[in-house]
Amino acid sequence: METVANNTAAETTQEQPKKNRIQVSNTKKPLFFYVNLAKRYIQQHNEVELSALGMAITTVVTVAEILKNNGFATEKKVSTSTIGMKDEAKGRLVQKARIEIVLGKSDKFDALMSASNNSAQANGNPAPEANRKIDETK
Repeated sequence: METVANNTAAETTQEQPKKNRIQVSNTKKPLFFYVNLAKRYIQQHNEVELSALGMAITTVVTVAEILKNNGFATEKKVSTSTIGMKDEAKGRLVQKARIEIVLGKSDKFDALMSASNNSAQANGNPAPEANRKIDETK
């Protein structure tokens, strides 16, 4: 059992962190935080990889479905696996389910993003780009 734990830890340390990966938690942030972050990653990198363990898997699937159903993304790849993690309380190896969903930029993405920015401006809310420029000047 310990060999598996050591191999998993070694694999984790060797993986380079991807710039377009979002590791989702079901307790830290609200659902639409991840939806909006994924839109931004798709805009910058043309694709996003959503990743989660255990109970957060439902959150990742929901985020992916929202993006797909609203026309922002297309599904490129879905992979599931289990990883061995050491349970701190019990001091033994436990298996955790893991999912990774890769979404690509849809053909309608840019049109949908500009439409949502225009409707935000019409409602009196500045576009996200305007907020970014304000933040950069501080």
